[in-house]
Amino acid sequence: MALINCDFYSEALGLSTSMKVILPEEGRQDPKQGFRAMDKKYPTLYLLHGLSDDHTIWLRRTNIERYVSNRGIAVVMPAVHRSFYTDMAKGLKYWTFVSQELVAKARTFFPLSDKREDNFVAGLSMGGYGAFKLALSQPEAFAAAASLSGAVDVESIALKNTANVELDLIFGGIDGIRGTKNDLFYLADSLAGSKGPKPRLYQCCGTEDFLYEDNIKFRDYIKELGLDLTYEEGPGSHEWGYWDMMIQRVLDWLTR
Repeated sequence: MALINCDFYSEALGLSTSMKVILPEEGRQDPKQGFRAMDKKYPTLYLLHGLSDDHTIWLRRTNIERYVSNRGIAVVMPAVHRSFYTDMAKGLKYWTFVSQELVAKARTFFPLSDKREDNFVAGLSMGGYGAFKLALSQPEAFAAAASLSGAVDVESIALKNTANVELDLIFGGIDGIRGTKNDLFYLADSLAGSKGPKPRLYQCCGTEDFLYEDNIKFRDYIKELGLDLTYEEGPGSHEWGYWDMMIQRVLDWLTR
């Protein structure tokens, strides 16, 4: 595997940003020409960070590089700061960045497949919200999505934190969430009623996690809609020991 730190300029954000990339190293030794790389476009997992983290966190707190080493899959880990993967009401256009520019630039820089069946997205906490938001909004682009302890009900979070100025800057109040493209329940409902492709979904949450009840609510809603959801729960809180364990299960689920 190759581990690459990619610094680049984002037109959507109007600033320089970064992503970490894990890339398979596949090739063969030719007796006459030496090492020759394989002409291959790799399946890709876009792996998203949480609210207090950055693009380095999955590498620092889990063994993700080792976990994907024999799977032939690339992993792209972008930095989105504390944006909730949203075009902020008063701030930068992080949704435009992650849903349009990031994927296009990553495929320009690296040999990544553009086939739907080769593209997946996963994340933890805020990143779990971002992963489901991407897959539910762009089912034609992602074959599967996974949420680990995801902040899947941002309306509930906002209502419990009415004095949180940061959430107002991001969403512009409840009216910027409920029944909009920032509402996973609304996106799931819209997808269920459509005739297009529908991604496989994986959701997990620890039973001691403060987001557990929100995850149960979202799980039940998705099942009522009849979408393809694999759900797992077990002992665990909002911490890296749980996520290091569960990302391995996500990878098994993705590559089955």
